[in-house]
Amino acid sequence: MGIPLHQAVRVGAYVLKQHLVGRKRYPLVLMMEPLFRCNLACAGCGKIDYPAAILNQRLSVAECMEAIDECGAPVVVFAGGEPLLHKEIDQLVEGAIARKKYVIVCTNALLLEKKMDLFKPNKWFSWSVHLDGDREDHDKSVCQPGTYDRAVAAIKEAKRRGFRTQINTTLFNTAEPDRVAAFFDDVMKLGVDGITVSPGYAYERAPDQQHFLNRNKTKELFRGIFRRQGKVKWQFTQSSMFLDFLAGNQTFHCTPWGMPLRNYFGWQRPCYLLGEGYAKTFKELMEDTDWDRYGTGNYEKCADCMVHSGFEATAVGESIRKPWKAAAQAMRGIRTEGPMAPDIKLDNQRPAEYVFSRHVEQAMKRIKAGKKPHEDVADAAD
Repeated sequence: MGIPLHQAVRVGAYVLKQHLVGRKRYPLVLMMEPLFRCNLACAGCGKIDYPAAILNQRLSVAECMEAIDECGAPVVVFAGGEPLLHKEIDQLVEGAIARKKYVIVCTNALLLEKKMDLFKPNKWFSWSVHLDGDREDHDKSVCQPGTYDRAVAAIKEAKRRGFRTQINTTLFNTAEPDRVAAFFDDVMKLGVDGITVSPGYAYERAPDQQHFLNRNKTKELFRGIFRRQGKVKWQFTQSSMFLDFLAGNQTFHCTPWGMPLRNYFGWQRPCYLLGEGYAKTFKELMEDTDWDRYGTGNYEKCADCMVHSGFEATAVGESIRKPWKAAAQAMRGIRTEGPMAPDIKLDNQRPAEYVFSRHVEQAMKRIKAGKKPHEDVADAAD
């Protein structure tokens, strides 16, 4: 497994404690977006489609530390946008580490070599470099040639300096199992510490709407990939139960509260991927969100989602509640043949609601009126 032992033990103890005290909903990973702006415009990304005035907003160090303290999750991921564009990203990382959080900075690596001097190797800290496949696939995915080579160069330099460095890979329906397997072999030979892999979420605002995977295609793709693992052992930063779920061998409902998101708008409802509303506080997010309205089988936008931010926490919780099941799966490995587990029925899901433009309109009113994100905009001038 691509998770350090000390992290696995500490996070495992945290999860076990939540179950022992009977807590039904708890955060596992805090997803922090201190800004939306990015230096790439990937075809499958729905995170950066905002007016310039919103893209120019930043969460302060104080706001990020308040969110970390309020949430209490043992792992903090700085994402975006491109977090290395934040002028105080080093202070954000230092502040989170000082709170004994495992910190991951997700980056496309275009600025990594330039910014690396701001950071020091630490057992609490990891780089997560975005690589969506081999050179051809990655450069096509991010819509800019040469990014794969720059990312690989940055990975090599980070490893040379002693940083824990992993990759995160998003796969679409253009992915070919043979090529993905060869790509995983190549990155392990680079010396990366682990791979985070996930099917792409069908963002409604993504420029490319043609290449998102449905659930059946996702399961077939991952079975094809795992079937091709050879002599090179792939180290994943995810639970084996989640990977088994991707291969169609587990029936899981998502736990969107497992990876809550804090960004400029507030605490995003219901999850990292889907912005249907925003809470002022983490407590409000957890207690006032109608969680039963979301998830596969409940909501049309969630129908094809099998993304780690929704299901990794489910898999971890299942492993704690049913350790015998997790042990049996670990011994068996990821099954790539035979019948798949039953899927969730979609007969009663409610239709999608489209609220993005309303959030943007309200945010622009606040900015023009000089108000903070959660201040009333009733008096804000148009």
